[in-house]
Amino acid sequence: MSNYALKLMFKGTAYSGWQVQKNAVGIQSIVQDAVENVFGERLGVSGCSRTDSGVHANEYFCHVKNAPVFDTNKLPLALNTHLPRDISVTAAFEVDDSFHSRYSAKGKEYLYLLWNSKTPNPFHTDTALWYPKYIDCDFADEVARDFVGKHDFSAFMAAHSKIKDTVRDVWYFRVEREGDYVKFVVAADGFLYNMVRIMSGTLLQISNRKIKAPVSSIINSKQRSNAGMTLPAHGLYLNKVFY
Repeated sequence: MSNYALKLMFKGTAYSGWQVQKNAVGIQSIVQDAVENVFGERLGVSGCSRTDSGVHANEYFCHVKNAPVFDTNKLPLALNTHLPRDISVTAAFEVDDSFHSRYSAKGKEYLYLLWNSKTPNPFHTDTALWYPKYIDCDFADEVARDFVGKHDFSAFMAAHSKIKDTVRDVWYFRVEREGDYVKFVVAADGFLYNMVRIMSGTLLQISNRKIKAPVSSIINSKQRSNAGMTLPAHGLYLNKVFY
């Protein structure tokens, strides 16, 4: 028997997120079905993170333990034969018993993608936020740096969340432009529920002067009402997982 880590990419539009749910289709259950088809038995599949409905992943890891021996070079192709085209296994690795896709992770990088043009892009209806007002990326990049560091991010957590430990260490937060694409890229040792979408919404509103307060004062307030809007899920990507 062997343990495997699987590296995935997925478009989350058609799914309720990663987690298996009773009344909706989660990516986890789709991957688990493919694993069962390949290995011939129902095996547990554990992911590195929960994702919200409509959120995508350029890089996502899950693991399967106590599975029959299988060539890791052939495993991605075998699994992809049983997966829909919006989910892809890009690599497979044999791992030891101590590996856990979630608890072994040291941190994650997220990307929030915006289509910054006066006209919408029909190819990004479900994969980027259309924002027609011009974004000053140089200014936004300066503002983004104020999020960096170890802080209590209570103000950037969904109001109904019950997490008690709200301190996170943000490693970097930068803004990049490529033509009409604007990318908000943020990495940290962990994230609170909706934290990236609220940080991105706050950054967007500060950069367009809809919020006057500096980031430091919003952080220190620890009040969700002082931060900006929660941007829609369809622009968010889990971009990298650090182990």
